This record gives sequence, C-alpha cells and structure tokens, in this order.
Amino acid sequence: MCTSIIEIVSASGAGKGNGGWFDLTHSVVSYDHPHHAWLEEAITIDFVNSGLGPSARAAVELTLEAAKELSGALARAIAAAEVEEAARARRR
Repeated sequence: MCTSIIEIVSASGAGKGNGGWFDLTHSVVSYDHPHHAWLEEAITIDFVNSGLGPSARAAVELTLEAAKELSGALARAIAAAEVEEAARARRR
C-alpha cells in the first residue's frame, strides 16, 4: 500500500547524476516502496533539477533507521556550521 508521505522543498546546490554535475532546484523526501533497495518501505531522498529532465536526479533509498541517523548527523553538522559562520561574521 502506498503511504502518500511526501515532502518537497526548494534546494540550492549541486548534485551528480549520470550526466555529471547539475544545479539543484528542489529535493523530494518520501516514505514508500523503494525502487532498488530490498526493503518493504524506505525513506527516499531525490535531489533534482526539474528543468533538465529525468537524468538530472541523484537519489538514495534508506532504511528508516539509516534515515534517522542521517537526520541526526545533518542536525549536528548544521549546528556546528552555524557556530562557524557566526564566528566568521564576528571576525569581519
């Protein structure tokens, strides 16, 4: 059964697909049946540029536990980066 769990956010950055590097326009996070991972359900993260067609896509399919670990790692890295950016701004 499809879960219909999906979140779409704009994204600035770059992704690497079959055709090389491309600028990102948005990210799609969903929880549903994976296409490649041997899992019943997976957190799927797609980084895309909708204007460049289907080849401008970088994707991962993660277990729920792996997605939780990634979420924590992102939160810790973001917090550390914000401290670094604040220190950099004070030096200016």
